[in-house]
Amino acid sequence: MPLVPGPMLFATIDSSMRTGWKAGPKIVMGHAGLEMLVIVLILAGVFSVLEGSIPKSISVIGGIVLILFGVLTAKNGYEIKGKVYNKDGSASNTAINPYIAGILTSASNPYFWIWWITAGTALMFYGLEVGIVAMFLFIIGHWLADIGWYSAVSLGFSRGKTLMSFLMYKYIIIACGTFLVIFGAWFIVN
Repeated sequence: MPLVPGPMLFATIDSSMRTGWKAGPKIVMGHAGLEMLVIVLILAGVFSVLEGSIPKSISVIGGIVLILFGVLTAKNGYEIKGKVYNKDGSASNTAINPYIAGILTSASNPYFWIWWITAGTALMFYGLEVGIVAMFLFIIGHWLADIGWYSAVSLGFSRGKTLMSFLMYKYIIIACGTFLVIFGAWFIVN
């Protein structure tokens, strides 16, 4: 699932260009924190009542949050003026806290919930059938894949920003916000 382009990827690109390569791992930590809660809920049997039906409200609420997050990101892109980078190479404009971005983009993405309610739950219980160690290995492997991918993306964009013009940087931030709005609208419509 980490290779699927979605809201968390665009938040990683935005945060990385604004705050540096550490944004990717921080976003994953926020995402993993939410996943820890979901795993506890799965083990407690909370999602068993949703079997076979995903409430439409997840898509609508998630879509609204993504649209708002996207509008704020694009607005920040339009408002970028003057010097973009500090002496340490970080962007002079602040972004949303990467930990919060990881939680928000995960919680507002209906596919996150669909994956955990279906495939994630099945894989976890399969791991439990093999043994508790297998379940933990599945979870740790999942997080290592996330942190590897998003760290690479974060490193690439944070280092690559020095190779682009101010205008290109501004357009990338606006594009990230626009894509979040499009994802949010798509989730609401579908």
